[in-house]
Amino acid sequence: MHTVTWRLFADLAEAAGGREHTVSVDADGTVGDALDALLGGNDALTERVRDGEGIAEEINLMRNGSPASLEADVADGDELAMFPPVTGG
Repeated sequence: MHTVTWRLFADLAEAAGGREHTVSVDADGTVGDALDALLGGNDALTERVRDGEGIAEEINLMRNGSPASLEADVADGDELAMFPPVTGG
């Protein structure tokens, strides 16, 4: 088993009930598996993030500071991040 940490931002953190969550995935797990573990039982976050089997187009995923796909492998201790589009000004 691998333990990975999710860091969530903006309304995603609100829907999840906090900014940081630790989940466990199988040793051959992917970002998608880690997302499933994060979303398990959290209807508000699932509704905000999911678009069918994938994630909503506007949601950004990162693995250890680099853009990631749901199919990317994860390793023990990885840091995953998810955030909505960022605007500034």
